[in-house]
Amino acid sequence: MLRVAAAAALGIDAAVHARNASAYDTVGATVPQGGLFRVEAGLAVVAGLLVLVRPRRGSWVAALAVAASALAAVLLFRYVDLGALGPLPDMYEDTWQVPGKLLSAYAEGGAVVLAGLGLLIHRGATPTRATFTPKGGGRCQPTP
Repeated sequence: MLRVAAAAALGIDAAVHARNASAYDTVGATVPQGGLFRVEAGLAVVAGLLVLVRPRRGSWVAALAVAASALAAVLLFRYVDLGALGPLPDMYEDTWQVPGKLLSAYAEGGAVVLAGLGLLIHRGATPTRATFTPKGGGRCQPTP
C-alpha cells in the first residue's frame, strides 16, 4: 500500500509538471523553465516506477530525493526571488494560483513522507539468505 501511495503522489507531481511545461517554455535564457518541468516529470515517473517495481533502498532514496527537491524548489521560488541562477531562469512566482501548483506541492509533500517511511521500513527489514547445511539432509535452510 505504501508503494502504491508513494508512486501515486509522484505520478500527480509528474502529471502537473508535464501539463504545465509548455506554458513555461519561454521563461529562461539558456535553460528554459519548461524543460526543467519536463525533466522533473520524467524523474518523478522513473522514481514512482522504481518504487512500484523494485522497492529497494535505492528506489526509496530516489523517490525521496525527487520529491524533496521538487517540494523545496516550489516553496523556495514561491517565497524567495533569487533571480536567475547561472543558466537557470528566474523562477520566482509569488502565487499559488497556477493550475495544479498547490496540488503538486501537496503531492510532493506526501511523497516525501511516504518515501521516508518506505526508507525506514526497508532499512528495518532484515533479509535472510539460504545456505546449504549437509546435516539437515541436504536441504537449504534460512540462516539469520
